[in-house]
Amino acid sequence: MKTVIITGSTSGIGLGLAETFAIAGHNVVLNGLGKKDEIEATRARLAALGAGDVIYHGANMLKPDEIADMVASTEKKFGRVDVVIPNAGIQHVEKIEDFPPEKWDAIIGINLSSAFHLIRAAMPVMKRQKFGRIVAMASAHGLIASPYKSAYVAAKHGLVGLIKTVALEGAEFGITANAICPGYVETPLVAGQIADTAKARNMSEEQVINEVILKAQPTKQFVQVGQIASLAMYLTSDQAAQITGAALSIDGGWTAQ
Repeated sequence: MKTVIITGSTSGIGLGLAETFAIAGHNVVLNGLGKKDEIEATRARLAALGAGDVIYHGANMLKPDEIADMVASTEKKFGRVDVVIPNAGIQHVEKIEDFPPEKWDAIIGINLSSAFHLIRAAMPVMKRQKFGRIVAMASAHGLIASPYKSAYVAAKHGLVGLIKTVALEGAEFGITANAICPGYVETPLVAGQIADTAKARNMSEEQVINEVILKAQPTKQFVQVGQIASLAMYLTSDQAAQITGAALSIDGGWTAQ
């Protein structure tokens, strides 16, 4: 049984990850936004899925002290922090000359800096344990760019670079660090991107899906949350001990072009 912290795990990919780890019997620390009663219902549902415990910590991803407290509280309760999955993310789509500076700051803060703060807090624990698995949720946009997404592309490229550095620093301590780089996944975040892109490009949402989003993925299919969760589960296993510093694409062939 491992203890797993997943940021941004009250919805979307993060929730799918939490469900997969809970079903496998691991302890899971949920984190993310939502109404208190809905979060508690999610926590209770996940706790019933497997042998592990599921708790919630409301750390704000823009507040390093709260992120550090989440790690410290997890170690205090479970005695270990085996896996951290920086997953929290937001998006904004706009021409760079019209891109609001406050949106830039928020995207860099939540998509990149929060991952740094989470890993920074977890590394001493993992080094003491001589074991750790860091699986950052990056994006195909951590490897290539698209127009109108300057902050997101910058943040995800930075996340891939951060993971490579962490992999080198953790290599002699039984700690691996990898980035998963999904293509387009059917999540609330992508639904927001579809609407924003439609507005930015003066297109219908159906046109955006068919002519912009799935056009990028040769399979012409969205990536499924369960597929990402299965890859994350593998990367946390002993069989993946020699996979570190990698940016692993799961994008329907998008970045192969």
